[in-house]
Amino acid sequence: MSTHVLESSSQAPTPKKNGRVGGGLLDPKQMIRSLPDALKKLNPATMWRNPVMFIVEIGAVFTTVLAIIDPSWFAWAIVVWLWMTVVFANLAEAVAEGRGKAQAATLRAAKRDSTARRLKSRDDHAQWDVIGAAELQQGDYVIVEAGEIIPGDGDVIDGIASVDESAITGESAPVIRESGGDRSAVTGGTKVLSDRIIVQITQKPGESFVDRMIALVEGANRQKTPNEIALNILLAALTIIFLVATATMQPLAIYSKEINPGVPDSLALTGDGVTGIVLVSLIVCLIPTTIGALLSAIGIAGMDRLVQRNVLAMSGRAVEAAGDVSTLLLDKTGTITLGNRQASEFVPVPGVSEHELAQAAQLSSLADETPEGRSIVVYAKQAYGLRERQPGELSHAEWVPFTAQTRMSGVNIAPDSGASGGDGREVRKGAATAVMKWVRDAGGHPTDEVGHLVDGISASGGTPLVVAEKGRVLGVIHLKDVVKDGMRERFDEMRRMGIRTVMITGDNPLTAKAIADEAGVDDFLAEATPEDKLALIRKEQEGGRLVAMTGDGTNDAPALAQSDVGVAMSTGTSAAKEAGNMVDLDSNPTKLIEIVEIGKQLLITRGALTTFSIANDIAKYFAIIPAMFAAVYPGLDALNIMRLASPQSATLSAVIFNALIIIALIPLALRGVMYRPSSASKLLSRNLYVYGLGGIVVPFLGIKLIDLLIQFLPGMS
Repeated sequence: MSTHVLESSSQAPTPKKNGRVGGGLLDPKQMIRSLPDALKKLNPATMWRNPVMFIVEIGAVFTTVLAIIDPSWFAWAIVVWLWMTVVFANLAEAVAEGRGKAQAATLRAAKRDSTARRLKSRDDHAQWDVIGAAELQQGDYVIVEAGEIIPGDGDVIDGIASVDESAITGESAPVIRESGGDRSAVTGGTKVLSDRIIVQITQKPGESFVDRMIALVEGANRQKTPNEIALNILLAALTIIFLVATATMQPLAIYSKEINPGVPDSLALTGDGVTGIVLVSLIVCLIPTTIGALLSAIGIAGMDRLVQRNVLAMSGRAVEAAGDVSTLLLDKTGTITLGNRQASEFVPVPGVSEHELAQAAQLSSLADETPEGRSIVVYAKQAYGLRERQPGELSHAEWVPFTAQTRMSGVNIAPDSGASGGDGREVRKGAATAVMKWVRDAGGHPTDEVGHLVDGISASGGTPLVVAEKGRVLGVIHLKDVVKDGMRERFDEMRRMGIRTVMITGDNPLTAKAIADEAGVDDFLAEATPEDKLALIRKEQEGGRLVAMTGDGTNDAPALAQSDVGVAMSTGTSAAKEAGNMVDLDSNPTKLIEIVEIGKQLLITRGALTTFSIANDIAKYFAIIPAMFAAVYPGLDALNIMRLASPQSATLSAVIFNALIIIALIPLALRGVMYRPSSASKLLSRNLYVYGLGGIVVPFLGIKLIDLLIQFLPGMS
């Protein structure tokens, strides 16, 4: 198997937090900073996007007019708390957005004004002109040396350099970017620390990676997800139902007064029926204002939690889809295994010496810059005393690069090259099936011993690379890999969540099965080509399942685009990042598991607070109505279990509670409900017990406590 496929992803360093985004639940200073933004959101042009809170704002305006016409202490108290309800709802969203603006500020600092040395010709590195970075066009070539800022997004087409990406990822350790392979992408605003690279610009003006990140983390491009839209429709329907129900209070009050003329007038029940201020108060208390106020903040906070983990979601839909994922496609190397396969043994076939095999293996790996290729060269030098040669020493050598179709690489050496032991040779190394087919096509006859050697190494969990010279097989290279600690436990956890895990690898089926059994994944796809990955994703989706996968190479782009949640590595190619709907700035393939957990937490939080809000409204209905009408209909007094002081205090207590509960729940909306891997039925039961029952009990306690505090105020009797 070629080492290029096997290194489709690599182990990334543990992400470090750099303080760019606050991790606290609810910083009072942050609330104060967000208050001006909350006030700006009172603009009706903004509020109408949230139908529930738009109704509350209309009610606040209406009661303000009524209070001006017929002022009273009670009327103005209601007005103040209705406006506070609207402001608190806007504050929830403003605080959630403010947490992302801290990230945006740092990104803007990285996107400083800079110049670029644009090459006049790709091949002539001596001819260049200096222009502003903003003037770069897609397809331009720029030269960047140590100490310079990379002026735009692109791919390294020549050279290798150490790059400081801390302004983007927050990781202080420099990374290597080089031409070819899957670590060629560079981001504008990062700094070259050593050497020199030639970069081909892939961005369009104003559409750089940093530009998109700033827009996303600030919420400028945030669109409602399908689930949010569906929930908004439900909330709007409930609002209409409660509007109709509340409208019946007016004729009911008039009728009640007529049949019970001895009942004394009150602010709640007058000779003309229920006052407009009380009607508005009832509407605001009974419609689902709690979830209406927090819904947007929940979605923004979900994306913010990803940002805190250095994952950029290109849309809220992607975060939401992560919560519904039922199939995870994971690369073996760097995700399930450590990814640092090293050559550990050269196993020759009968009739071939170990020294001859070592020489051929080293020769075929001289131009292989992957860790595995380098390890073969080093192992041949250390174990067999072969000097470490450079590709440039073979002047007439034709290096055969790896491709996903051939699944092998090597070298063709002309007879007059002067290479020791290599005159006129054609050497290949790679997947067993591909190399043996190459041998047969050249007229050779691979022996059965090759198959036994390959099967033995594969069965042990190792990776066999067959080495052959034109017409004959020389032997097998044994590469070893190690499953990461704790992976079996993580996959058991995924299983409890109802998620099926599939390992994707370029290894042969025996090797894949050995690693899959050790890691504990549910299934595996061996000898995977880009077409195989795409076919597997489509097959899963046809069964009604949502699929998530990671990738970093250009050959991963089709699968990333097809998957419901495609996580591209920041170190990957521009094509991969364009195809995915998330980008992992730490380039840690195991982050996919965390992304799924965050998505599920988002859905659970939304469901929990919706349950609480609806239960809350039902409880407020039974708390307020009996207190208001018990004097007219004595039978309702049995339902007035809280014994509120008066209809006026009951109304004002409910309005105050309705506003304060929004503030009380903002930390939960931002942090998210704690997620524990469990089945859907258990999660539903927990939500109903904790948030359904809590939504019924809390209003009774809260309204009664407020009633005790305000019952002696003017106008409450």
